[in-house]
Amino acid sequence: MMQTVLALLRNRRNPFWLRALINAARHIPARLLALLIIGLTLVSHAHADEQNTCGGHNILPDLQKSDPAAYADIQTEAAKTLNGQSIFWKIEKPGIQPSYLLGTMHVSDPRVLTMPAGASEAASKADVIIVESDEVLDDKKAAIALLAKPELSMFTDGSTITSRLTPEEASELEARLKKRGLALASVNRMKPWIISAFVALPACELARKAEGETFLDQRLAQTAAKAGKRVLGLETYAEQLAALNDLPMDFHIASLLDALRLGDKMNDVNETMLELYRTGNIGAIVPMLQAVSTEKGTAKQAGYAEFEQRIIKDRNKVMASRAGPTLNQGNAFMAVGALHLPGSDGLVELLRAQGFRLTAMQ
Repeated sequence: MMQTVLALLRNRRNPFWLRALINAARHIPARLLALLIIGLTLVSHAHADEQNTCGGHNILPDLQKSDPAAYADIQTEAAKTLNGQSIFWKIEKPGIQPSYLLGTMHVSDPRVLTMPAGASEAASKADVIIVESDEVLDDKKAAIALLAKPELSMFTDGSTITSRLTPEEASELEARLKKRGLALASVNRMKPWIISAFVALPACELARKAEGETFLDQRLAQTAAKAGKRVLGLETYAEQLAALNDLPMDFHIASLLDALRLGDKMNDVNETMLELYRTGNIGAIVPMLQAVSTEKGTAKQAGYAEFEQRIIKDRNKVMASRAGPTLNQGNAFMAVGALHLPGSDGLVELLRAQGFRLTAMQ
């Protein structure tokens, strides 16, 4: 992950931006999350349909006026981020056709579905499409596979979320979940990262998913499959959830509470992330998340090192290793979450270490 993230992981005590980073870097498709929750009769359908637009706004212009120092800090951290100014890269090596790497956001917003100049053409001409998981081609099948491993999404030892909370925290959790259309009694045995990923999704995204809208990675994979092209998945959803299972439970619960405390402000956070993504300024995403968090200086350091290693470094290495042989054949198009690209441990640098030359195209 990017250098600034690694520094924050070591030095900051802030659960929300870490949770949001998990959601951005490792994002199970919203439709699959809905299937998991609906399959357990845990979600209110009405809540997802309450609004068709999110109504969020980019918080950075307001922050620049209200807190110039905080805004300047975000810009400074973004500028320090290695490979943090582009989401579209050309991959070259002598003797083979060029391949391409695109960082994505796993949402169905039409603005995200519009790729940078040259990306759509590169994808259409590629012999193979590489995505985080080829399970995006069949969400229902993927959901069944995950439900066959209940320990990845549910407490199977008889414990619950509230058994790990103080009475005050449990009351707060119940009230805030109720506002999101979720009953605490229904989700109490569900692992908190499943709920976190779900509540972080804006209502408009849930509504679009309910109507069958796809996100960019999924659309690329589906188009390739229909054309008879090979679709290579670098991970499975089970592997992704297993990585989350390795992290401390206290970390996940604190992250869930913090996400719920943001309430409707999540729409503004998501809109700001989207704007930073569209301009290629992905190096500013994590500093922005840190600036808007409701919790500062309260979370324990336990779990941060595990997060850095298990969710970021380990997964980037797996992706680079599994993608390498296909990229060495040339003419591939690789699309993965944008926050996997930057930093000294990001995919851009890891692929360079394999002898590829990567050039920013945005």
